[in-house]
Amino acid sequence: MNEEQDRIIIPDENGEEHLFDVIFTFDVDETQKSYMVVKPVESSDDEEEMQEVYGFRYEDKDGEFNLYPIETDKEWDMVEEMFNTFLAESDL
Repeated sequence: MNEEQDRIIIPDENGEEHLFDVIFTFDVDETQKSYMVVKPVESSDDEEEMQEVYGFRYEDKDGEFNLYPIETDKEWDMVEEMFNTFLAESDL
């Protein structure tokens, strides 16, 4: 994995902050929405163990960055398809 991996801090429902590696981001031209897939920094790098990843829709406008939950099955299917393509093309 790239040593200059982008990282973000995401608070949980209790306000505790957690550090995540940004695995990849992508934009959907038709909807003009952006998505990202992240994994917790604390997660194991052991390839034998499944790593938990999370997907979000995000906006980064005028220096303000916001994450939004993915709420529809259609969006989830698209993010999952993009993630599977990314995995197939990468060495993760």
